Amino acid sequence: MTIKRLIAIILILICSAVAWFVLGASLAFRTATSTESLSRCVGDAWGPAMTQTHPSVYYNAPGQPNGRHFIQPLKSDVAVKVSYEPKKKGLLWYRTYLVDFRGNYIIENPTPITQTIYVRFAFPANDASYTDFSFVLNKQPSTGDRKTSEGITEAATLAPGESTTLQVGYKTRGTDRWGYAFGDTTRIRNFQLQMTTDFSEIDFPVGTGSPTERHAQANGWQLTWAYPDVIGAQPIGMDMPKVLNPGPVATRISFFAPVSLLFFFTVLLLVATVRGVNLHPMNYFFLAAGCFAFQLLFAYLVDLIPLHIAFFLSAFVSLALVSGYLWLATGKVFARIAAAAQFAYMVLFSYSFFFDGLTGLTITVGAIVTLALLMITTATVDWSAKFSPSLIPHRS
Repeated sequence: MTIKRLIAIILILICSAVAWFVLGASLAFRTATSTESLSRCVGDAWGPAMTQTHPSVYYNAPGQPNGRHFIQPLKSDVAVKVSYEPKKKGLLWYRTYLVDFRGNYIIENPTPITQTIYVRFAFPANDASYTDFSFVLNKQPSTGDRKTSEGITEAATLAPGESTTLQVGYKTRGTDRWGYAFGDTTRIRNFQLQMTTDFSEIDFPVGTGSPTERHAQANGWQLTWAYPDVIGAQPIGMDMPKVLNPGPVATRISFFAPVSLLFFFTVLLLVATVRGVNLHPMNYFFLAAGCFAFQLLFAYLVDLIPLHIAFFLSAFVSLALVSGYLWLATGKVFARIAAAAQFAYMVLFSYSFFFDGLTGLTITVGAIVTLALLMITTATVDWSAKFSPSLIPHRS
C-alpha cells in the first residue's frame, strides 16, 4: 500500500459520497413533489384530521353577551369506533381511518321558567362526507338540507326542570388523527367517552388527556375518558399509528450510505494490507459501484413493491455484485470477509433506519465493535513494513 493509492481510494470514497447525496436529494425532491400533489387527493377522498366539538346548548337571555346563556348537557355519553385503514400513494403512506360516532346527551332546563333551549351541533370537518347521519332532539329528527360548514341548530321548549335527549350519530373518514374538544367550556360534568380501536399502537396527541380506563382487546383497545366533574377538562384525541414511509426511509439511507462505505472500505483496506491482498484503486471503484447499486435499486423499487421486499432484494443484488467480484479478483477467503463486512455496514446499518431512535445507537455500537476487532487483529502488525513502497503484495 502506498500513499498515492490511499489518496486514490479516498477520492473514490468522496466521489461515491457525492453520488449518494445526489441520489438522496433526488429522492427528497420526489417525495416532496408527491406529497404536495397526493396529499390533496387523499384529503379530498378521505377528509382531513377531524375534531368533533361538544354540542353548544343555550337559551336566550337579554342580559348575557350576544343575548345567549350557555349551559352544559346534564349528561353526555359518547361512543366512538375508529378503524385504521392506511393508504399508500407513491412514496408515502397516508394514515387514513374510518370513524363511527354516536353521542347521547341529556339536556335540562335549569331555570324556573319555561325556556326554548337551542342546541347547535358542529360537524368535525366542513369538507368531509357523512353517512348514516342522524340528529334527534326531543324525539324529533332534524329535517331538510344542511351545510356542513353551518352545522345543525334545533330547538326544544322545556318546562322548568324538564329534560330531553339529543341523539346524534354519523360515519365518516379522516386522516392522521381524531379528536373531541370542549371549546370554551371550562367545566365538564357527567361526561363519558368510550373509544374502541382496531389497532394496538395508540398515541395521544400533545395537549390531550389520557384515558381514565383502558382495556386491551384482541385487535386493539377499549379506552374510556370519564369526567364526572372536571374544571379545565383536556380535549380527547387519538393519533393514528405511525407508518414507515418508503420515500423518507430511502432518502435517509442514501444520505447515510457514505458513512457505511467508509466503515466498509476501512475494514477492507486494513484486512487486505494485513493479509497481503493486492487491491488496486480500480478494485475499490468497482466495489463502491456495487455498494451504490444497493441504494440506487432500492430508490426505484420502493414505490413499486412492498418496502421490506424492496430493501432485501436490493441488498441481495448488491451483496452478489460485491462478493462475486471479490471472489474472482482475490479468492473466496477474502470475499467471505468482505461479504460479512458489507452485510454489517451496508445492510444492517441501513436497516436500522426502519426503527425510530435506533440508528445513532446502531452506528455507535458498530463503530466501537469494529474498532475493537481491528485493534485486536492488527495489534502485532508492523505498519512500517506494510506501507513500505518496496513491499510487493500478493494474492491469497
